[in-house]
Amino acid sequence: MDYYAVKHVHLAAITASITLFVLRAGWMAWSPQRLAQRWVKVLPHLVDTVLLLSGIWLAFQLGSGVRGWLPAKIVGLVVYIGLGMVALKRGRTRGVRAVAAVAAIVTFAWIVSVALTKSPLGFFAGLVPGG
Repeated sequence: MDYYAVKHVHLAAITASITLFVLRAGWMAWSPQRLAQRWVKVLPHLVDTVLLLSGIWLAFQLGSGVRGWLPAKIVGLVVYIGLGMVALKRGRTRGVRAVAAVAAIVTFAWIVSVALTKSPLGFFAGLVPGG
């Protein structure tokens, strides 16, 4: 399969993933009954599966060019998933869920910045001398 085709699938999945997360977080706060819809329970998992599989394929295609920043993205992904779980299911109060949702979105943005800068520091790279 063509690298650029998979890259575009990956970029589309990134956009769909964060859009669905923001939508679900908003519904958690203002209209939680909407979260019971079947498509809301299924679609994010399908999108995230496409995102993960396309990311793995791209990493294999890039080979050694991802050594420094790919592990940072993986750690960020684990943090993002944990924060997302708190934001959408595990948070005991609306305030805890809101803080976790904002932190998840910031973490997601950092993951994207790591990919764009090809630096494990992502958007923090400009704050560190030589970063």
